Amino acid sequence: MPPRPIRSFSLLLAWLLLVGLAALTGIFTPPGEWYASLAKPPFTPPNLAFPIAWSLLYLLMALAAWRATRVAPAGQRVTVLWPFVAQLAANALWSPLFFGLHWMGLALADLLLLWALIVLTIRRFAGVSPLAAWLLAPYLAWVSLAAYLNAGVWWLNG
Repeated sequence: MPPRPIRSFSLLLAWLLLVGLAALTGIFTPPGEWYASLAKPPFTPPNLAFPIAWSLLYLLMALAAWRATRVAPAGQRVTVLWPFVAQLAANALWSPLFFGLHWMGLALADLLLLWALIVLTIRRFAGVSPLAAWLLAPYLAWVSLAAYLNAGVWWLNG
């Protein structure tokens, strides 16, 4: 068995890789001209804010999952981590739905599911590591803003 620090570092790399794979859907389906032409609700952040915010959020997500994995009892890991993996899948689906296919309504439904899964993840993480749960608080706030923006874009352009 490898020394504990190496195993812990390997877990961190695995979570960074998995979260990075989810982030790739946003890179492969950028906003483009279609999004630029849409009417947007007030308080829409400037375009530059999105890659900066998402880079930080993805890092915090990976750190939260790493922390939860490290401290959760072996028999509870699946229960603690499945909502995180599920929310990661919902997260990865949003950009192709919204930017790629222009399905604003389905993208909003995905965001609402994502929001619920993040809340569930925070609750599960809080049971094993309050730090892991708090690391996801900015993500929940950002997804709340994204849901407002998605709903607004759908309303204004739908």
